[in-house]
Amino acid sequence: MKRKIKSLRWTLLAAGIIVVVGLTAMNVYSLYALRNSSIETEQQAKKIQVAEFADRVRYRFFKTLQENSLGGWDMANVEETFQATGQFPESARTAIYQASKDSIFKNIYYLPADAEACQNGKEVLRFQPQTKTFTLVSDSPNVVCDGMEIARTRMKMLMDDDYKFNNKVLFDTHRSMVVALVNQDSRHVFGYLAMPINQHYMINNYLQSQMAETFGQGAESKLNIWLRNWTNGDIIASSSPDMDYNPDQIEFIQQFPDFFDDWRLYASFDETSNLASSGPSLLTNLILLGAAFIFLVGAMLFMFITAQRERELAERQSGFLANVTHELKTPLAVMQAAGENLADGRVNNEDRLKSYGSHIYSEAVRLRKMIDKLLDVAKADAGQSFIHPKPVDISSQVQKFISEHRNYIEEKGFDLQTNIDDNMPQVMLDVHSLDTVLRNLVNNAMKYSTDKKFLGIYLAHKGKDVILKVEDHGIGMTKKSINHIFEKFYRVEDTLTAKTKGYGLGLSIVKNLVELNGGTISVTSQENTGTTFTVTFPAIAESQKSTQNHSATHKSPTYVN
Repeated sequence: MKRKIKSLRWTLLAAGIIVVVGLTAMNVYSLYALRNSSIETEQQAKKIQVAEFADRVRYRFFKTLQENSLGGWDMANVEETFQATGQFPESARTAIYQASKDSIFKNIYYLPADAEACQNGKEVLRFQPQTKTFTLVSDSPNVVCDGMEIARTRMKMLMDDDYKFNNKVLFDTHRSMVVALVNQDSRHVFGYLAMPINQHYMINNYLQSQMAETFGQGAESKLNIWLRNWTNGDIIASSSPDMDYNPDQIEFIQQFPDFFDDWRLYASFDETSNLASSGPSLLTNLILLGAAFIFLVGAMLFMFITAQRERELAERQSGFLANVTHELKTPLAVMQAAGENLADGRVNNEDRLKSYGSHIYSEAVRLRKMIDKLLDVAKADAGQSFIHPKPVDISSQVQKFISEHRNYIEEKGFDLQTNIDDNMPQVMLDVHSLDTVLRNLVNNAMKYSTDKKFLGIYLAHKGKDVILKVEDHGIGMTKKSINHIFEKFYRVEDTLTAKTKGYGLGLSIVKNLVELNGGTISVTSQENTGTTFTVTFPAIAESQKSTQNHSATHKSPTYVN
C-alpha cells in the first residue's frame, strides 16, 4: 500500500509539472504569435504609407502633362504642323508652356526622331516660355542627349511590340524625363520632349517637404525614412535629418518609383513606436512568465519535498516512540523486579544484595540518560536551552574526559589515540555542553565500529579557531546519509543500525549544543572506511581573557531562546 501511495504521489507531481510546462509553453507561443501578428499588422500599415508616398512622388512628375491632356493630343496634327512650321500647334505649345513653369524641371527640349544633333554635337531645340516657341540652342546639357538615347532604345522595342498609345514617358534614372511622341496613324515615333529634372528643387524642396508632411518630424514621427542611392550609399533625403542611417536598424526596404531605379526607401521604426517597443515588452513578459513558471514548479517541488520529509519525520517519530517505549520499559522492569525481591525479603545474601543494588543503580543511570536526552530535545524544540558559557581551558577539559573514559573505551577493544596541541587558547563555552558533545560523538563512533575498532580524539589550534576532531574507522556513511544525520530521529538505514540501539537524537543534540556555544560542526565520511566529526570553536584573544575571567565570576546562566 505504501509503495502504491508513493507511486501515486510521484505520478501526481510529474503530471502537475507537465501541466505547468505545457501551459507555460502555450503562453510563450501565444506571446510570440501576438507579437508577430502586431509586427506584421503595423509593418503592413507602414509599408502602405511608404508606398503611398512613392506613388505621390510618381504622380508629381506626370501631373503637369496629365493636367494638360497630353494623352488627348492629335499627334498626326502635331507632327504635320511641326514639319510645316518648325513649331508645335498653339494648343500643344500652351500645354508645354504650363509644364515649363513647373519648378521640378529645368527647361524643355525637343528633338525630332530622325535628328542626329546629339550624335554630331549640333544645336537642339529649347522651349522659350517668353515666346512659347522652340529655338535652336548650342548649350544643351549632356543629360538631354543621354535621356533621349535611352528613350530611343526603349521605344524601338516597344514599337516592335505594337505599342498602342500616342506617348510614352521614360526616365534617365533621376536625371531627366523624356516624353516620346507617337503618331498612331503611321505608327512611328516622330519626336522626343526632353525635360531635365531640377535636382536641387526636387530633393531640398519637394522630397524633404513631402517626407515631413507624410511621416512627420522629430518626436511626432514613429517611422524613420531614408531615401538612399544604393549605388554609392548617398542619403538623398530623410524624414529624420538628425538621425544617422544605420543599416542594422532597417526594418524593410521600399522600391522608389521605378523610373528612379537606383534610389530606395529604407525604413526603421522609432523607439516610441509600438513595433519598436514590442521587443522589450515581449522580453518583460517572458521574464515574468519565466519567474511565474519557476515559482510554480518550485512551490510544487517544495510542497512535495516538505510532505515527503514530514512523512519521513512522522515515520521516524513513530519508530522513535516505539523504540523509546521499549527502552524505558526495560530498565523499569529490571528495577521493578529487583525492588520486589528486595521488598519481599527474598534476598538475604550480601553478594546478592550488592548485585541487585548494582543492577538497580545501572538501570537508573541508563534511565536518567534517556530522560536527559529527551529533555534536551524538548528544550531545543522549544527554543530554550540553559548554558553557562565561561572562559575554559578546553585542552584540560578534553584531557579530563579522555582520562575518565579511557578504561571504558579500551575495555570495549578500541585502540584509543589522542593528540592535544600545546599552548591551547581558552574558549568561551559551557563545560557541560562540551562533555555532552564529546560523550555523544565517542559513543556514536564506538557504536558504529565493527571490525576496525579505532577511536581518535584530537584537539588543535588553527588561526583564530580551536578544532576538536573525533575519528573512527567504522562503517562510514553515504553522501545521502551525511545530509540528514543531524536531523532528529534520523538513523542510517542498514543492517548494522537495525541491530544497534539508538533513538536518532544524539547528533541532533550535539549540533544544537555546538551552535549554542558559538561553534560549528561538520562531518566527513566514507563507506567502510570511517567517519570524522569536526567541531570548531572560536578562540578567545589574549587581550580579552582578563576581562572575561573577571566577568565570568559574576556571570549568570545564559538563557538562549
